[in-house]
Amino acid sequence: MADDVDALYAHAGFGAEVRRGDRPAIVVVDLTKGFTDPAYPSGADLTEVVAATGRLIEAGRAAGIPVIYTTIAYTPTEASGDAVTWLQKAPGMRLMRAGTPAVEVDDRLPFRDDEDVLIVKKGASAFFGTTLAATLTALGRDTVLVCGATTSGCVRATAVDAVQSGFSVLVPRQCVGDRAPGPHEANLFDIQAKYGDVIDVAEAIEFLTEAGSIRV
Repeated sequence: MADDVDALYAHAGFGAEVRRGDRPAIVVVDLTKGFTDPAYPSGADLTEVVAATGRLIEAGRAAGIPVIYTTIAYTPTEASGDAVTWLQKAPGMRLMRAGTPAVEVDDRLPFRDDEDVLIVKKGASAFFGTTLAATLTALGRDTVLVCGATTSGCVRATAVDAVQSGFSVLVPRQCVGDRAPGPHEANLFDIQAKYGDVIDVAEAIEFLTEAGSIRV
């Protein structure tokens, strides 16, 4: 069955390899405590995802690659009212209140206040209603490596908007996670078919290292 699906998509002209640029950036989508800590209703045990993303960030930092983090954070009015339509569909997200631990970057990640960019968003895509596209353009970036949570939600939405904004998209498989394996795998398949390349984290680290050597 899997071979039939792959053949069907190939016949339709999907799944070609994306162009790798030489000016990448790492975008870490919502690896905040509200998503990575299973103690939160919206969270899941993403220990392995956080660890793999940390390795990628450290490799990128050593190569001079910029790192951009995102967090979803709502004001009390947004979290309790009807101003954000998404929260009517996903009321569990109302706990993502600005100033609470839920919206803080996971402590296990090598986040640096004085070096990394942190973008606050209100929706699924890291691009929608934010300065991400302008920031990437200002930094001269041409390729984004998308990490984070969840694969079926904010990661996929960010990948779609990234390619629509003119950036090549790479998704290191080990650096994204979800609450359940079915949505995770289905959306990785969809990203690979239509929006970017789903690659191994080792390949991603090699790509960043090579990009750093070109920059130097």
